Amino acid sequence: MDFKTILPNHELRARARQQLKGAWGIMALAMFVYMLIAIVPQFLFWEHSPLHNVFLDPLMSLSVAAISGPMALGIAGFYLKRIRGMEISVGNIFDGFQRFLPAFLLAFLSGLFVMLWSLLFVIPGIIKAFGYSMAYFIMHDNPDIRPREALKKSEAMMKGHKFRYFALQLSFIGWYLLGILSLGIGYIWLSPYVYLAMGNFYENLKAGQEKPAEQIVEQVVERATEQVVEQKPKTSGLDADTWKIR
Repeated sequence: MDFKTILPNHELRARARQQLKGAWGIMALAMFVYMLIAIVPQFLFWEHSPLHNVFLDPLMSLSVAAISGPMALGIAGFYLKRIRGMEISVGNIFDGFQRFLPAFLLAFLSGLFVMLWSLLFVIPGIIKAFGYSMAYFIMHDNPDIRPREALKKSEAMMKGHKFRYFALQLSFIGWYLLGILSLGIGYIWLSPYVYLAMGNFYENLKAGQEKPAEQIVEQVVERATEQVVEQKPKTSGLDADTWKIR
């Protein structure tokens, strides 16, 4: 798939729809499982729920917080695999648990920093959240990266592209409203569309930013080669005739 140039958001959404073809079932199932594990428990045990328990509620909150990072990492990898034409299975959404601690720390640090920036005002917090939006994709592609480094790399990648990302999210506003009207059920089918669009956004940014780096390396190698070719070979200080056998 060609990602050599920065694509408009409508093209990213079009690619997401194309990638959904033939995979709606498995993607909806994966999202259902994800929501069942990472989201539904928060509503079952919230303060006004009949299942609310003063002892179980803190335990449930901690459990959901602990798995949110690994689950988000697994979801990121799941959709990137689909975008890249690889085979996917529902089990892929649990791949993030193979890197539990880095994924957990990534979720913790990003949440903490967004919260701190939000104390200044809501908008700085939102901007910071946009800056961190590529962190899980980056961690998926770089297994050895540290959480803080993934956040920094995401911010660098999103520099100059936050508004375009905001516009992409805003383009789904109608779908979000339909999801609310369906009591959240519609999100099972909407979320794969949104995640694929986000994944394509990441792939597009990554390809666009890696290309200049590759060109720089090629230019450096080319210049070094030219210098070697142009440089005259040096002798050891003895004329070649000295070594001739008369």
